[in-house]
Amino acid sequence: MAPAAAVFYILASVALLSAVMVIWSRNVVHSAIYLVLTFLCVAGVYVLLRAEFVAAVQVLVYAGGILVLFLFVIMLVNLAAGTGRRVRVHATVSAVVGCAATALLLYVSASGGLETSFGARTDLSAQGGNLQAVGWALYTQYLLPFEIASVLLLVAMIGAIVLARQKY
Repeated sequence: MAPAAAVFYILASVALLSAVMVIWSRNVVHSAIYLVLTFLCVAGVYVLLRAEFVAAVQVLVYAGGILVLFLFVIMLVNLAAGTGRRVRVHATVSAVVGCAATALLLYVSASGGLETSFGARTDLSAQGGNLQAVGWALYTQYLLPFEIASVLLLVAMIGAIVLARQKY
């Protein structure tokens, strides 16, 4: 088995397991942690596919933005009940999985990356790179969906501010 396939199977397994744990976990904090782990594993798969920009967007928008959203929800919900031994068990499991993922990324980085063979590849470096290709597609043929998404995000942000504001 090729190293790229092994890393893909590891990332896909961790993503699938953590996605199941998002639903299965009774604590909202643990669900948020598992969701972030799922997003990071998906970003790792994007890196394997040599879509570095999409991986960076995955980490910044989904892992960062969704985590902030969950933190707002967690702050609004009373979490006094449910602390104790289970928190330590989940923290231990999360630490072990995090250390394993970090070790895997360091190994891949130290070995000089992965040789992938995921079908035909076009060399985007002569055309300005992956980022420029995404930018051209985003602002030409996908301009209307991009603007609709930005308006929806603006409305969601205003709604979150109105909901989080204290009433006097």
